[in-house]
Amino acid sequence: MYMAVDGFQSNEKRVEIAREKGVPVPDLLVPFVTGMLFVANLGIVCWKYPRASAGAVIVFFLGTTPGIHDFWTMEGEERQANKINFCKNVALLGGAILLLEAASEDPVATNE
Repeated sequence: MYMAVDGFQSNEKRVEIAREKGVPVPDLLVPFVTGMLFVANLGIVCWKYPRASAGAVIVFFLGTTPGIHDFWTMEGEERQANKINFCKNVALLGGAILLLEAASEDPVATNE
């Protein structure tokens, strides 16, 4: 949820980064995806619709990580910073996959 709140606070910067990376309609997509991330994390914290929430987090990381943190195209400090963020996002993606598995096994979550 922190990433989403930070995303809203630095929306203009993130829109510009997305624009530079070739994201279509970044003025619309960046706030939409940030909102999706916030709502999905809130759903996980409250364990409300946990499968849909974990799925949305997975979609977020699969959609943004390789396109925004493409460290293999960079040099120097920019490469290192983006490599760290790429690896962090992959770790968070793994956590979201585990949450999806946990929600799939939770009898309460499957009776929503």
